[in-house]
Amino acid sequence: MKQFLIALDQLVNAMCFWLPGGSWADESLSSHAHRIQDTHPRLRLAINKLFFWQEDHCKAAYESELKRNHFPPEMRNS
Repeated sequence: MKQFLIALDQLVNAMCFWLPGGSWADESLSSHAHRIQDTHPRLRLAINKLFFWQEDHCKAAYESELKRNHFPPEMRNS
């Protein structure tokens, strides 16, 4: 189920091609919102409100993308 939700999140992000910073097919919308926070701060704020139990969900999602935490262990960066 978790992998399905990640894929759905990435699909939504890919469909948001009008957002600045490029719409990468393998990136979550939360990570994208963190990357473009200087030009579109409301998107990051809205997503962070949805995940209110996390201190800064979008930043954590961005850092997770950099570490490739959603990949199988053998495909992650060392």
